[in-house]
Parts: sequence; structure tokens; C-alpha cells
Amino acid sequence: MEDEVDRLVAAWRRERPDLDVEPLEVLSRVSRLARHLDRARRLAFSEHQLEPWEFDVLTALRRAGAPYQLSPGQLLTQTLVTSGTMTNRIDRLAKKGLVERLPDPSDRRGVLVRLTDDGKDRADQALAGLLDQERAILAELSHAQRGDLAALLRQLTAPFDNIPG
Repeated sequence: MEDEVDRLVAAWRRERPDLDVEPLEVLSRVSRLARHLDRARRLAFSEHQLEPWEFDVLTALRRAGAPYQLSPGQLLTQTLVTSGTMTNRIDRLAKKGLVERLPDPSDRRGVLVRLTDDGKDRADQALAGLLDQERAILAELSHAQRGDLAALLRQLTAPFDNIPG
């Protein structure tokens, strides 16, 4: 079975035989898959009236376990945004009734961000929708192939996840 990347690679091999275009065979497919995944994510989230960034914050809180709360700093670490962006996001989610700010009992100046019941329900429903979309994307692969692919992708992404800062 041929795909668009095969055609792209063949064209570059014809036009630039002096270059090793092998990386395109993998990374162009990863890039194309990322675009398809982004569309699937947006569809799954929009069905629950959520933006991707809202899902990211709500699910970070949901994964924390009961009572589903984190400090803004912990949310920054998990969502990789600036503190100003996170403050804006928390404000917007609080206005929608999906999170609430509480005083941090261990730091008089600090706050904790807690998922509301509505926020928890929306995160859970959107996650279920996302998993349905992702299963459809992976449907062509066997369970063993999915495991192999996950291991190979982990090998490529782990060094990026462990870079300080």
C-alpha cells in the first residue's frame, strides 16, 4: 500500500539524489498522523464544548486523583505553558464553572485549583470520546503492533521529555 509520503520521498530522491531522505519516511508520517490526531482531538472535545487547552487543564486535575486539585505551578509543569497563560486559563475555566480556586492550606499566599463536579464530568466524557477517536485511528494495527509502535515512539520522545527547563 502506497501513501502520500511514499510519493513525496520518491520525488525528493529523484530531484535530490545527493541527499539521504530516509528520515522523511518516518517523520513525515509522524507529522501527518499528528495532524489527523489533532483533528480527532478537536472533534472529540468539541462534542463536549471543550477546547483542547481546556481538556489539557481539566485532565491534569482529573489525573491528580481526589480531591482533583493542583497548584498553578503543578499545572504549568504538566501543560507546558507560561504562568501568565495558565492564570488566564484558570480564570476562563473558573468562569465556566469547571474549576475553582481555593486557598492553599500549606501556603497562606498560595492557591489550589480544584476540579468542580461539572469539570470532572466533562473531562471524563471528553476522554471517553477521545479514546473512541484514537481507537479508530489505530484500528489497522494489531495489539502487538500497537505495543511495538508505542515502544519505538517512546524511544524517540523520552529524551525530549527529560530535558531540563
